[in-house]
This record gives sequence, structure tokens and C-alpha cells, in this order.
Amino acid sequence: MVSFLSSIVILILGYFAYGVFVEKVFGADENRKTPAITMEDGVDFMPLSWPRIFLIQFLNIAGLGPIFGAIMGALFGPAAFIWIVLGSIFAGGVHDYFSGMLSVRHEGKSISEIVGIYLGENARKIMRVFSVVLLVLVGTVFMTGPAQLLANLKFAGLGSLNIWLAIIIVYYFLATILPVDKIIAKVYPLFGAALLIMAIGIGSMLFIKGYNIPEVTLNNFHPSGLSLWPMLFVTIACGAISGFHATQSPMMARCLPNEKYGRKVFYGSMIAEGIIALIWAAAAMTFFDGGVVGLNDALVNGGGTAGVVNTISTSLLGKVGGILAMLGVIAAPITSGDTAFRSARLVIADAIDYKQSKTKSRLLVAIPLFIVGFLLTRIDFTIIWRYFAWSNQTLAMIVLWATAAYLIVSDKNHWIATIPGTFMTAVSVTYILQAPEGFKLPQTISCPVGIIAAIIVLAGFLYKFKWSVKTSINRI
Repeated sequence: MVSFLSSIVILILGYFAYGVFVEKVFGADENRKTPAITMEDGVDFMPLSWPRIFLIQFLNIAGLGPIFGAIMGALFGPAAFIWIVLGSIFAGGVHDYFSGMLSVRHEGKSISEIVGIYLGENARKIMRVFSVVLLVLVGTVFMTGPAQLLANLKFAGLGSLNIWLAIIIVYYFLATILPVDKIIAKVYPLFGAALLIMAIGIGSMLFIKGYNIPEVTLNNFHPSGLSLWPMLFVTIACGAISGFHATQSPMMARCLPNEKYGRKVFYGSMIAEGIIALIWAAAAMTFFDGGVVGLNDALVNGGGTAGVVNTISTSLLGKVGGILAMLGVIAAPITSGDTAFRSARLVIADAIDYKQSKTKSRLLVAIPLFIVGFLLTRIDFTIIWRYFAWSNQTLAMIVLWATAAYLIVSDKNHWIATIPGTFMTAVSVTYILQAPEGFKLPQTISCPVGIIAAIIVLAGFLYKFKWSVKTSINRI
């Protein structure tokens, strides 16, 4: 229990200490007009209050991530606490803050365009394709999963998967093309608050009922013998650092009325997500008899992660918990899926410099996206989806290197991004070399190669940006 409570305190202190430091390094200027003011179009660019933006951003980046990922990460044992805390403060918070604030400084551009500015045209092209594919996959899975659950439950008397798919697609389509204040700004704050309340309730009951949360140790408890390195750092993504967040931050960057709110919205959302991940990791490794072994049995025989969420929620919070569990496994992914498609629309529009103020323009980009998304629901792409975890962390790695490049050419402390960027490079390379969906190499090869690759990338980066005077990027 001491380690768990200490972890939460450290995360909060991290927001007020390291978060302030990161903000100072960036140089947030409250007198500088933001795109929400200078480019207001009544659709994507419009000023909203910071509490509303925080809750929208929080739900955008959270969804099921800090719940499902933390539950699977709990199989590794309390070492997960260390990664959640350090990852959220020193990697995820930095990643999310800069992906949002660099968008603010660059007319609300999508993350692929930001990467292109600082890492070059080839990186821009790769990121455009990478981002859109990732977002469409996220949107499609978060369309199909909830539809299947709703059909199985025969919610509202409807047991047809196709009918629920149609309903969700219609909602997605409206949320993608309508002005941000019509659906997203009204619905998301409510769901975001509910997700926070759910986590606080679970955490409080763990304390009130005296559950024996294990203390931090570096021992690996995974029943299947998966290694801590690099598997833990990919399994728990949204609760520590996730490249998906970078695709969402620019959406709220277009609504930020003042740069001084950036730390609350972007860094603060990551810290809040880290706290939720801590709570669910603690609950998962504590609630079931036998600890991690009991959790593994519940995952295998009790309906997977969704079943674990439902069991823990209803047991600790009663009927209210059941309702919140429903929200967690159905509403949360839906609200991540619709913004995934909206973000994909913005990425494509930015790539071809196609203004989105007119409804016709938004339809011309959105309709093909939804056709592709619908077709993907017709096939089984489970194998393809296995690559999402690696793709997600690789995207985060690229964004951190773009951030480091910005900091170097702006003569600022680049190490706050360079160090986590190097770390995530080692994670991504080692994972794809070792994972079953990768090259299936033994640890004796994948680990040293991954670390060497990270060192080579670091050296090459420093040579190009730190010691080379060749740069055409204007400081901002």
C-alpha cells in the first residue's frame, strides 16, 4: 500500500515540479495569441475553457488505454508502478505537452506536419501515412468492439451486430464532420469526468476495504514468463507514454485560448491518466485470490480484460460500478474512435492543405475514411492489430525526437526529450526484434541490438543537430 500511495503522490508532485520545468523550457507565453483566436473558423478552431479542454483531451487520450493496458501490465507485478510513474512524468508528459504546444505554435498543424518541420520531408511523408493508418485502425477497432458488446448484451433490445455498427458509424460520422462544440465539447467532458470518478471510486475502495497492495519490486511475476524488458514498456502505453496521444493533442491545440493553459491540458491529462493506470494496475494485481495468478485466471476464463473491469467495478462499487464498467468498456472506446476518425480527417487535410471550414470540404475527406473503416469491419485483422502496440510506441519515439530537434534548434534544453527519445528507441527496436509478431529473436540478441541501435540513433541525432550548423528551421 505504501508504494501505491507514494506513486500517486509522486505523480502529483511531478505535475507541479517537472511539469513546471518543462513549461519553462518551452517558454509558454500567455500574451501570445493562439490559433484558436487567430484562426477561428467555427469548426475545428475555436476557443474553449481550459477545464472543458482538459476533460476532452483526457478522454481523447485515455479511452480504454489506462484501464486495459494497466490490467495486462499488472501481470508483471508491482514493477508496473515504477514504469507508470517515471513514464508519465519524464516521457509521456513531455511527449504530450510538446505535441500539443508545438501544434499551438505552428497554426494547429497535425503531428505529421510538426515532425516534418523538424525531422525533414521524408519523416513527414512517413508520419502522414503512419498516422492515418494508425487512426483508422483505432477508429475501426473501437467501432467493432463496442458494437459486439452491445449486440451481445442486447442493449435497448437490439441484438444485431450490423445495426449497432450502423448506429456507431452514424455517430462517428457526425462527430467527425460537425463543429467541435456541437458534440465533442458537450459529451466528452461528461464521459471524462465519469472515467475519473470511476477510478477514484475504485482506488478509494481498495484503501477502505484494506486490500493488500504489493510493494514495489523489480521481480517479474508474469505467468507466461514474458520479460519485463521490453514487454512491460509496450504493454502499458497509455498509462505511461503513447504515440496515439500525439495524434489527439493538435485537435485540442486548435481550441486552446491561452498558452498558459498548456501544462494543465496536455501535461496534466497525462498525469491524470497515469493515476488511473496506477489504480487499475493495483486493483488488478490485488483483487483476485492468488494475486497475479488469480488475475491471469480471470483474464483467461472470466471474459478477458472487459470481464475483469466488470468484476472489479461491480464488486467494489455495486450497481454504480456496473454502470461505470459499462461506460468503461463501451462508451470510452467509442469516444476514442470518433476522435480517431476526426484526427485522420485533419491529418489528411493538413497534408494536402485543404481548408475544412466548409461542410463539403469535410465530407470529401471524411467519406473515403469511413468507407475504408467500414470495409475493415468486414474482415478479421487480428494479426494486423498485433502491430498496433509496437506502432504506438514507435510513433511516440518519433515525436520525442522531433521535440528534441525543436529544442536544439531553439537553443533550449533538449535532454528532456532526447533521453526519453533514446529510451523509447531502445524499447521499440528491442520489441520488434523479440516479439512473436516481429523477428522472434532471443533476448540475448534483441536486447543488446536494441540498446546499440538506440545509442547509434542518439549519436547520429547529436551529430546532425547539436554539432552541425546546417539548419533551415526558424526558431519560434
